[in-house]
Amino acid sequence: MSVTNETSAPRFTDLVRTHQELDSAMCPQRLVLEHVTSRWGVLVLLNLLDRPYRFSELRRAIGRVSEKMLTQTLQTLERDGMVHREAHAVIPPRVDYSLTPLGREAAERVREVAEWTQARLDRVMAAREEYDARREERSAG
Repeated sequence: MSVTNETSAPRFTDLVRTHQELDSAMCPQRLVLEHVTSRWGVLVLLNLLDRPYRFSELRRAIGRVSEKMLTQTLQTLERDGMVHREAHAVIPPRVDYSLTPLGREAAERVREVAEWTQARLDRVMAAREEYDARREERSAG
């Protein structure tokens, strides 16, 4: 009798199919991936991992993001079910942003990639230097 494990790694054929589907510009998986890994999406998710933020606090924490871009990013992530927006009926108006369970899961994965990047930065920089040196040799020779 064979036992199947539903949590096992995907088969190669499943990965190939998924990769091919990602090539379609309108693939829902690709769109969500773009939202989560966008320049501002990454920073929103990482910051909201710490705690809920008000809009202006989040904007200051991220830095160099326009009001319009942060608004669009938050709306996109809210629509994808990753960010919760809570408007408080007070004067002045107050809106808090936090991660949903789905958003927390995505943010933790993004953090893993950020930590991997930090841990391997020296290797990346060395590879860049080697690449640039080879390019210089070819163009000089």
